[in-house]
Amino acid sequence: MVEDTQSPVPLEPPRGAYPARVDDKGRLKLPANFQTYLESLPEKKVFATSLDMAIARIYPIAVWRANENLYENDSEIADEAIDVLFIANHLGSDVEMDGQGRILLSPELRRTLKLENQSVRLEFSRGAIDVYSEAEYQSRMQRASQALEEKLAKLRKKGMK
Repeated sequence: MVEDTQSPVPLEPPRGAYPARVDDKGRLKLPANFQTYLESLPEKKVFATSLDMAIARIYPIAVWRANENLYENDSEIADEAIDVLFIANHLGSDVEMDGQGRILLSPELRRTLKLENQSVRLEFSRGAIDVYSEAEYQSRMQRASQALEEKLAKLRKKGMK
């Protein structure tokens, strides 16, 4: 009998914005569809950090490695890359989701983004999970809502259905 040694194919990432919570120990409980997505990846390790000190990002490790490669190999962005990578490493940590679907966020990340023992919103974007504090999410909602009719008209001209 031939054994199937192929890795499972990763699922499509979740769409939409989902409520979640960071508990008093700094663990982010992921909604079930985010758990299922991360479990479908060949590597279980993720890198939880922030690039802008406003939004936390949970990168599948393969996506983070591609970022590191960009930072290390593109001389046109070397100065910017050094600073962004410094912030990412200061706030970030390698972690795996536990058996209850939680990811431990580093103390530096939690304190800087004010995520400790708070409700948050999750959204999959550009290969990673964005983690918004409630205040940051509301700020983004307000900004996105401004001139929405004009934005939508422009997108429809480009083919959006």
